[in-house]
Order: sequence, then C-alpha cells, then structure tokens
Amino acid sequence: MDHQLKNIPHIEIAGQKIPFEIISFKDLYRRHQDTPNLLFDCHRIQFNALFIILSGKSQHSIDCEKYPMQAGTIIPMVKGQVHHFEKNLNIEGIVITFPDNFITENISENNLFQFLQLYHSPILNIDTHNISLLNPLIEQLFTIQESENSNLKLDFIKSTFISLVIQLIRLTPIQSSLNSTKNFMDFVRFKQLLKNKYTQTHNANDYAQELGISYKVLNSICKANANKTAKAFIDHWLVLEIKRNIAEHTTSIKEIAFNTGFDEPTNLIRFFKKHTGFTPKQYAESLTSNS
Repeated sequence: MDHQLKNIPHIEIAGQKIPFEIISFKDLYRRHQDTPNLLFDCHRIQFNALFIILSGKSQHSIDCEKYPMQAGTIIPMVKGQVHHFEKNLNIEGIVITFPDNFITENISENNLFQFLQLYHSPILNIDTHNISLLNPLIEQLFTIQESENSNLKLDFIKSTFISLVIQLIRLTPIQSSLNSTKNFMDFVRFKQLLKNKYTQTHNANDYAQELGISYKVLNSICKANANKTAKAFIDHWLVLEIKRNIAEHTTSIKEIAFNTGFDEPTNLIRFFKKHTGFTPKQYAESLTSNS
C-alpha cells in the first residue's frame, strides 16, 4: 500500500462546478471504483464535509481513530482532518462537501454562529424517528444541485444547507444555552489563531495577548467550550496534529518536530509519550498494523 498521505482539494473529489456537492455514499463509492485509494487510504481533506447516516452500521476513521456509524449518526468534518472510508459499504446516507469560502462569504452573523456551533461539535446522533425530518431539505439540495437554472443557484443552495444545519442542531443535544454567542465566537477565534500559529508558539499567554484578552479570560473561554484549560487545549491540539503528521508515513521525526513547533525531536518525543503513552515510532507502527 502507498502510505503517503494525500491532500485532497474539493475540486478533485466533487462532480460539480459549483463549490458545493451533495452525493449518496453509494454514488461516491461508484465514482471512485477505479481510484479506490482516494477513499480507502488515509487522506487529508482540504475542504469541509458533513456525513448523514440514514441506515446500516459501519465505522469511520477520523484522525487515526475509528468511530461507529449507524442510522442517525451525524459527522461534521473540517478542513485539515485525516480520514478514510471502510472498503465495504454497509451504510446508506449522504455526504455533503464544500470549501471554507462557501460558508464564510456573504453569510449573516447568526447563520455563521449556527454553522460553527455544529462544526465545533464532535460526532452527533439524532433519534432514528427524526431522520425523516431531514428528508425534505436533503431532497431539495439534490433538486437544486441538478437544476440547470443557474440564477441564484449558489444562494439557494446555501440557504437550504443552512436550514439543514439548523434542523440538525434542533435534533441533536447541542446545548447552545451553555455559552453566549460572544463567548463561543471568542473560542472559535482562539481555535483559528491556534491553527495558524501552533508552529510558532505553544504558550497560552501568547494567544491571550494576541486575542487582546487576559490569560484568565482565555482559560474561562476554553473551560466553558471545551472543558479544558487553555494549556490543555493547546496540548490536545498538538497531539492531534502530531498524529496527523505521523499518519503520512513519509515524514521524519525531525520534520514533524519542525512542522509542529518543537525545537528538538527529543522534546516532541517526550511530549507525545507523556500525552499518549507511546513514542511516535510506536504509534506509527500501530497504524501500520491496523491498516
């Protein structure tokens, strides 16, 4: 098997000229029957995705961990995550894919909050009795996508997709009442800043200073939204990114250290073992044995 991690842009996987696609799992597998490595090998997506499982049972690998999928499972995936599909198609459902700018451009603050709220959440599940409530919006997205009428097509798709996001939030146990909009959006700002600067600094005080808030406030924001201190959240982020780098199988420990902001490989090895119980080499071997 070729273990080199593939970076997959949206234009490479989507069958649409517009920056959005909705497709069934069945059709997705059929599309890639001649290029199965794009599905079944670990790859890093350069777009966002949403999986909605309608029936069946399976599992899905996300950032080197396997998660169960069954009727009612909702999986939001964000740009930069590493995943792969199971070779046997044992589920029915849909996959929605879109790049960042599809959502971030020309969207109201309230709708952006709803979207980020869903995409901040882990894998979710809705009651199987409520799956039918999603069908009208799913069917409408397919209808708009297949329409030859290009007049305001993107706007129509975006508004329908946001309606689907809001419906999912209504049907899942996301507790928006726990955090104010400002508190949550400040946490999103922190996550974006961390994503852009984790190679430069691992110090929570540096992030608080750049955000224009105190370390104490940043800690409160992280505890409210992730149940972790700011330092613990940064450490969690680093462990995840190291795992993603290890999954590439072509990157040396020295390169991974550079990619994740460690001065020396020994510091990375010590940090990774402290948080996972494994050395990077042991972790890489475990991925190979499980593939």
